[in-house]
Amino acid sequence: MHVRRPATLASLAAELGVSRTTVSNAYNRPDQLSPELRRRVLETARRLGYPGPDPVARSLRTRKAGAVGLLLTENLSYAFRDPAALGFLEGLALACEDAGQGLHLVPVNPEREDVAAVHRAGVDGFVVYSVPDDDPHLAAVLSRPVPTVVADQPIVDGVDRVGIDDRGAITALAQRLIALGHRRVGVVCMRLARDRNDGFAPVERQHAAHFHVQRARLAGIADAFTIAGVEWSRVPVVERFDHSTASGASAAAQLLDSDPQVTALVCTSDILALGALAEAKRRGLRVPQDLTITGFDGIPDGERIGLTTVRQPVLEKGKAAGKLLLGTVDPTRPREITLETELVTGATAAPPRTAEERWFGP
Repeated sequence: MHVRRPATLASLAAELGVSRTTVSNAYNRPDQLSPELRRRVLETARRLGYPGPDPVARSLRTRKAGAVGLLLTENLSYAFRDPAALGFLEGLALACEDAGQGLHLVPVNPEREDVAAVHRAGVDGFVVYSVPDDDPHLAAVLSRPVPTVVADQPIVDGVDRVGIDDRGAITALAQRLIALGHRRVGVVCMRLARDRNDGFAPVERQHAAHFHVQRARLAGIADAFTIAGVEWSRVPVVERFDHSTASGASAAAQLLDSDPQVTALVCTSDILALGALAEAKRRGLRVPQDLTITGFDGIPDGERIGLTTVRQPVLEKGKAAGKLLLGTVDPTRPREITLETELVTGATAAPPRTAEERWFGP
């Protein structure tokens, strides 16, 4: 069988009667050629089967990979399953497209410490998406001599960051519940550390949480209810390691079994809140007449059912992280970008029923 040898940059240049630099410019610096010459180079390349400059060789010469790495300490499927993560990913991809850069996902299992994927990643910089402060993959990223931007968490001295005021945003939500009359509440939160704890999270664990976002959100809820006269140590907080609606449902069940008199469940994400809503329905509890349930994030599924929540601009967050990393943000601006959030007073929050109403019904 005869196999035609692929054309090379040198053979293509000889065919056209031009220099190898001219051929290279047709791909990498098209502004250096006239439109007619570039068209002739590309058409001849297609005819001869020339695939274009070798990207690996080019990266070795320029020491540029032409791609941004996104460190996601979850399994890859999580990025496409979680709406908030997906919105952030879309925003980051748009920023990369605008800058002519590729996007390389570096997903790692949260329960493993192998950092080889970080060291192997051929990228010009990293965006770190929401990891704990003691994550070994974060340490591996920071050990590489490339620029890094953190999205959400953790806060690292000297490292650029894009996020929101989690504590302030959820404090406003808690104050809304307090104004409605709620004092006996429970909290369902995402994982607080790398160790698996699917159960109640005591105050000590909350204060020591390595996930800064969850720590801030719990602190914000505690701020509001403490001022309202509620002893925070008596508020049940149930933690779930896996972020899913099933986790939200099981956490709500655990909390309601421990204290059936709770009038409101404050969930630190919409995903958990959707699970809590399913558990309330399974128990025959009406929302919000019998039980108030709130979330955080503002995902489409929550908006469709009128979930009371905090909406954060996840798409804009991804764009901002990309622009900050790629240097398209005004260098005179601060290197920490805090985006605005919005309190959404949906249909899943109402004043608590009185003891008499709970006894005799509506």
